[in-house]
Amino acid sequence: MAHLDAGMTRDQAFDLLKAHNKDAFHIEHGETVEQTMRYFAREFDPENEEFWGIVGLLHDLDWEEYPTIEDHTMRAAEMIHSVGGSDELIHAIQSHTSDLNDQCPKPELFMEKILFATEELTGLIGASIKMRPSHSVMDFTVKSLKKKFKDKRFAAGVSRDVIRQGADMLGWDLDELFSRTIKAMQSFAPDRDTFASQA
Repeated sequence: MAHLDAGMTRDQAFDLLKAHNKDAFHIEHGETVEQTMRYFAREFDPENEEFWGIVGLLHDLDWEEYPTIEDHTMRAAEMIHSVGGSDELIHAIQSHTSDLNDQCPKPELFMEKILFATEELTGLIGASIKMRPSHSVMDFTVKSLKKKFKDKRFAAGVSRDVIRQGADMLGWDLDELFSRTIKAMQSFAPDRDTFASQA
């Protein structure tokens, strides 16, 4: 795999996230996706784990300030450039909104396809966990996730179409994507995900 350079450290990325996000909801979601991306990087591209993680951390950098289809990830490019972030970091972040904005690049790298497939899915898993007696991902199953996925009224803001498209990009069926993403979230065992409050 080619070396991927974010143009910033994880600490710098986190400072940037906090500079543009005051709501703990958005910061926690960034951290959830960061850790999910790091999990997949350790399996598929360990030399670039830091890059994968920073992409996950900053993927919704501009959403709190610019929550529109036209602006989302486009404004993030300006924010990232201003602190020396790389073009490849911006490309990766913008690729996850390419289904909504045709000015954004389509996912090309495997890492970008993972982000596209799992970002919404972590939200659905997080919301599902909140409904369980344990409030934990550790006893969560693919069977339970499939039930929530089919119930379009549950966590209605989570796009099932994006999740399906992401699975197709990766060449995985939904069961494999579900299983791998649950295992990713179990690897850092969050008690909650920030999407849960919207369910």
